[in-house]
Amino acid sequence: MQKFDTKQLTDQFESMFFGPARAYASLSVDYTEKLVNAQLEAGKAYTDTGLAQLRNLLSVKDAEGLRSYLEGQQKVAKDLTERLKDDAQKVAALQQDFVQQSQKLTEESVKQGQELTKKNVEQVSETATKAAKQA
Repeated sequence: MQKFDTKQLTDQFESMFFGPARAYASLSVDYTEKLVNAQLEAGKAYTDTGLAQLRNLLSVKDAEGLRSYLEGQQKVAKDLTERLKDDAQKVAALQQDFVQQSQKLTEESVKQGQELTKKNVEQVSETATKAAKQA
């Protein structure tokens, strides 16, 4: 009867399941952190812009001030449009990076699994050959 090597079994579970799961979880946490930080940064920028516009509106005292305020709104709208575009591109780049890194992790896990399977098949074949010779 063959004795099981628990260290080898533990190492195999580590390389096949736990290691890749931890790597993917780490990648997911990093992606989430970057995404949340981008959203917080964008939210702060939009809030600051809105508050600044409210303060500008409160400073309007006459028709000339109102005209000046309304003219400034065009620039604010243009700036916000650019900001939205940049933020969307940043999120798309984060997502693309996450997908690429996920695919890389998957490919590495599959490769490790194939190598481990090949090694195990060789060991079983070797053990079977030895057992057949002893019989």
